[in-house]
Amino acid sequence: MSAATSAPAVTRDGRVLRCRVSTGRHGTLDGPAMAEVTEALLALDPAETGAVLVHGDGENFCTGGDVRAFAGAEDRYAYVHGLADTFHSMLRPLAASPVPTVAAVPGWAAGAGMSIALACDLAVGGTSTRMRPAYPGIGFSPDGGMTWTLPRLIGAARARRVLLTDEVLEAGTLAELGLLASVVDDDRVADEAAAVAHRLAQGPTAALGRIRGLLTATWDRGLDEQLAAEADSIATCAAGPEGAEGLAAFGEKRRPQFH
Repeated sequence: MSAATSAPAVTRDGRVLRCRVSTGRHGTLDGPAMAEVTEALLALDPAETGAVLVHGDGENFCTGGDVRAFAGAEDRYAYVHGLADTFHSMLRPLAASPVPTVAAVPGWAAGAGMSIALACDLAVGGTSTRMRPAYPGIGFSPDGGMTWTLPRLIGAARARRVLLTDEVLEAGTLAELGLLASVVDDDRVADEAAAVAHRLAQGPTAALGRIRGLLTATWDRGLDEQLAAEADSIATCAAGPEGAEGLAAFGEKRRPQFH
């Protein structure tokens, strides 16, 4: 891994938790930052945080781990396995977040960077944004859940093509596939992603968290089970403070104030 920047990896901007996962011009995955982000995600409280914004600190979102460190490891199996375990310790709470997650994806999202972008609910990219699995290029198979998320997002057949051919996906294609929620000018990616995160953070946090949970669970349920879960969820929303505010605002013809 590259050396971490001196700036903290986790900061707060109102109800948005900002998490930096990479550092440097190339966007190398930052090991110390991952530990800090993992701790923050595990401690996330929806009463204080309404959205998570994942970002890098350079012109590229994230291009994966330090390949030179892989090559120089005395015991490559142990070294790479340890890195994957640390990476996955961050991915699990990110994927299971009780609030929406947004990725600001300028430039390249390759290798682990692509895995992180796929794990987020919404990714905002620029006209120059590119994604590439990158693992086959160094003789590796993916980590970070890429073989789980990608087929669920774009279909099994297309995922096979992307992963096995190490396909480079450009911004237009990423938008068509839904891997980028929006594409803006390159110099607006950070601001647009922050704006999306803030809009989500001011929404009905509990309801959005339940939507995330229903969407995640749907792959393992039949229709009847999903319908039962939806009935429980919508009733819980209706009986809670967000539902009360939403219904009152509708009746009074005003915008709801969820927080």
